[in-house]
Amino acid sequence: MSQLRTKGKSTVVWILLGLMVMGLGGFGVTSFSGGTTEVGSVGDTKITADEYARALQSQMQTLSQQTGQQITMAQAQQMGLPAAVQGQLIGAAALAEQARSIGVSVGDEQVAQTIMNAGAFQGPNGSFDRAAYSDVLNRERLTEADFEASVRDDEARVLLQNAVANGVTAPNPMVDQTARWLLQTRDFAWRELTVDDLAEPIADPDEATLKAWHEANGDRFTAPETRKISYAWVTPDMLSSEVTLDDAALRAVYDQNIDQFQRPERRMVGRLVFPSVEEAEAARAAIDAGTNTFEDFVVERGLELDDIDLGEVTRGALGQAADDVFAAQQPGVVGPVQTDLGPALFSVNAILDPVDISFEDARDDLRGEAALSGAARQIRSRTSDFEDLLAGGATLEELADDTEMQLGQVDWTVEGDPESGSITGYEAFRERAIDISTSDFPQLFELADGGVFAMRLDEIVPPTLITFEDVRDDVLADWKEAELQRRLLDRASEARLKAVAKTAPGVDAEPQVDAAAEDQPATPVEWNIETGMSRSDYMQDLPQQLLAQAFTMAEPGDVGVVDAGDRVFVLRLDQIEDADLSSDEAVQILDGVKSRLNQSLQGDIFEYYARHVQRNSKVQINQQAINAINAQVQ
Repeated sequence: MSQLRTKGKSTVVWILLGLMVMGLGGFGVTSFSGGTTEVGSVGDTKITADEYARALQSQMQTLSQQTGQQITMAQAQQMGLPAAVQGQLIGAAALAEQARSIGVSVGDEQVAQTIMNAGAFQGPNGSFDRAAYSDVLNRERLTEADFEASVRDDEARVLLQNAVANGVTAPNPMVDQTARWLLQTRDFAWRELTVDDLAEPIADPDEATLKAWHEANGDRFTAPETRKISYAWVTPDMLSSEVTLDDAALRAVYDQNIDQFQRPERRMVGRLVFPSVEEAEAARAAIDAGTNTFEDFVVERGLELDDIDLGEVTRGALGQAADDVFAAQQPGVVGPVQTDLGPALFSVNAILDPVDISFEDARDDLRGEAALSGAARQIRSRTSDFEDLLAGGATLEELADDTEMQLGQVDWTVEGDPESGSITGYEAFRERAIDISTSDFPQLFELADGGVFAMRLDEIVPPTLITFEDVRDDVLADWKEAELQRRLLDRASEARLKAVAKTAPGVDAEPQVDAAAEDQPATPVEWNIETGMSRSDYMQDLPQQLLAQAFTMAEPGDVGVVDAGDRVFVLRLDQIEDADLSSDEAVQILDGVKSRLNQSLQGDIFEYYARHVQRNSKVQINQQAINAINAQVQ
């Protein structure tokens, strides 16, 4: 279940409104009211086909926005999305049925208030707009009676939710203990061990050791699955040199896009109009003196910078203020200047030089762009021919022989980096390379630049262990890295024992020394000291395991070893500072902790209640109707 609603606002209503505002046009489905109108029920509470379709499409659209690519129904089913949506709707229906059965409801006034406060139905002045309300419902094929009934059901669920969980609060000892855990600080010391701390350098192992390492760690030296793909493709860039263009055609393109080549000098400015010249002059004086900024006066007038921004303007757009504004040689404040609206200060935000590119200077670029555009049109005109050849059974090789398309072959892996200038650089190719099977017949697909391609999967080479001879250098580097880490951990354990001995009870404190080998002179140990560190602090350029382990140590004087994967540290806990719950910071933390714990406990209680209600309700599902809807969603 979702978190509990606060301040009497209905989360379900906002979800309903959000679905209506987003619309369903992107999915090719508008209404499922024809035929069976119910996909399920809980007692006497129905779940309609439209409700299921809207909820499913909303979830798919949300996932599409999060992933940056359109989620298909097949992908949604693989993720279990339809089943999850059914579960959510059944849960909501069970609560609505429970509210109905025990007589929990709200009056017309509450329903009207909820609808009138919804942003989707408010006009430009911020108040309820009847026309907007009707328009949204008509667009979504909802009657006012049906929508208002759904709002009433939702408000009843909220009343039920509040009655069940609102009285649940976290015990004070739990709140205090959590706050103490968050606010506790620790002092500790650390030092990192490196290859310089070893008694002797790491020598290369013999071949037998390396081969054994290669076999034992085969997953590190295994080539990924490779797909051997043949393809035929053609792009505008391939055909651009064959497109003939005369100067008249290029001149026409130049004239059609003259704003790109010929633009006068411009300024990017903001204008703030004052009631009087005196107020404008006083504001300018304060800006020159440095006591206020132009932005200060904008805010003082109850405005935002966007409200006074004129954007990119020419002399003609500024009227009588043009000479003063364009006289500015650098960004700054100009004025006061008399305008049609009154005395004003202008903020010159940027100075844009004129653009003067002659046709002769633009000809080469125009020729390249026009050639690509012409080649793209040529490809579009030939697409049906390519498709007819493929439909007639032509192979990719024959397609390349008989048309402008070029034949290619690539050993493609999911882990491989897209290669610019290659077909692997196109997202359309990569998307289909993942899903293609050896039984698929070649089809024509479009590329983002106007090109087309067809592909055939010739072979799938499963993940394969690369031979030792081909990766010997990688095996050696991997072994040395692991051996260094092992020896550093051994060295850290030795250093830990020495540090523990130095801090043991009854041992006099003295400068600690360390030596990598017994025959080397002892050198002072340098510790990095950290004081007043909390669990949420960040230690730049250090692994998070260091701070985390400092807070797992029980007593000052404890010494530990931190294995950070590719780095090794010795860590000593020096002091534990308990939290002062009477401080101003602690009071704020306590309030936040109490609020979060209350929400968590209330959410858990209500979730248990909702599960109990659902288990004791008569649930019916029309799987045939659900399957029909799923088949229509694209």
